[in-house]
Amino acid sequence: MSNAQPDWATYLAQMTQILDLEMDDTRRAELEMQFSRIAAMAEPLMAFPLDDRLEIAGVYRA
Repeated sequence: MSNAQPDWATYLAQMTQILDLEMDDTRRAELEMQFSRIAAMAEPLMAFPLDDRLEIAGVYRA
């Protein structure tokens, strides 16, 4: 598993351009910090090994 951190500044720049959003530096910095926090919280879950035979997502059956 890679411990490389995503480049949140580039991601935000691309998303604001794609979505045609205006964002000030204060809000951009806050979002970068929140994305980093969310990624850190998700790390243990993403690192949890799954058996190859397990279904990754549940299948709805009526």
